[in-house]
Amino acid sequence: MTDRLTIRRPDDWHVHLRDGAMLEAVAGHTARTFARAIVMPNLSPPVTKVAAAQAYRERITAALPAGSGFTPLMTCYLTDNADPGEIVRGHAAGVFTACKLYPAGATTNSAHGVTDVRNIARVLEAMQRAGMPLLVHGEVTDPAVDIFDREAVFIERVLRPLLRDFPALKVVMEHITTAEAAAFVEERGDRLAATITPQHLHLSRNALFDGGLRPHAYCLPVLKRERHRLAVRRAATGGCPRFFLGTDSAPHEVARKESGCGCAGVFNAPFALESYAAVFDEEGALDRLEAFASENGARWYGLPLNEGTVTLVRGGVLVPERVGDVVPFHAGERLGWRVEA
Repeated sequence: MTDRLTIRRPDDWHVHLRDGAMLEAVAGHTARTFARAIVMPNLSPPVTKVAAAQAYRERITAALPAGSGFTPLMTCYLTDNADPGEIVRGHAAGVFTACKLYPAGATTNSAHGVTDVRNIARVLEAMQRAGMPLLVHGEVTDPAVDIFDREAVFIERVLRPLLRDFPALKVVMEHITTAEAAAFVEERGDRLAATITPQHLHLSRNALFDGGLRPHAYCLPVLKRERHRLAVRRAATGGCPRFFLGTDSAPHEVARKESGCGCAGVFNAPFALESYAAVFDEEGALDRLEAFASENGARWYGLPLNEGTVTLVRGGVLVPERVGDVVPFHAGERLGWRVEA
């Protein structure tokens, strides 16, 4: 049994660092472990321009601990009237790594998102020509569709036609939660990849109602049935190079989670790698953790692998009940692995 595991320094291919005081509070937790992260643009107002992305990147850098060596990779928030020229210019200048498609109303700060993919056809054509990836929050917002079915319906209504109409466009389906999504990514080939969060590997939808309503387990896409959790675990640990680490760490203050209309989001950044290690250990796949965490995403994005390393040690770490004014994922639990300082 392995008690010590050293891997190449990993990357987080989907994170919410927020802004202002929350950015100051949480950025260091991501930078502690990860060398790079794809930073979500759903601020208020959203990041839709090159100048806004540059300014946000500077705020992130200013919030980091000295010597962290962390690189934020910025994204552009797509709207119905997004400017293809602005987006391609930002990509060519090294400011925008990718564009993010939020269906309008799908999740936190998505009100300005895309109401119909046909409205951004010119943008997608320009991205395809430029080799710029599209990152999608894969849920429909049709109120007639059950919330637990919205990812599967998105694949059929939106993603399958999008991949057909833009055959050279590279797409990441973010934070997949269903057996249907895992199977779809596996069958599609090199143009389609997916990120997987720790919470969707550990929890089924029963966790939302364990002894009462559990707002700190509420995220979007929402947790699914146990069969879906197991399918996503198989995808993460199975060795396919088009699945990679994306925490979707999304902090909210306790008061905003524990309210009459609680916000969606799980704050997992402080112990994310330890959480993934627990899953890979349980699945007998510790030898595949490095590829999932440190190699697959970089290769898919065409970026160099990181030079540094991170060491995990068996023996565990107790997750605190609070990190500042946020309840972290696994609060009060002991994880079987810890990142060595």
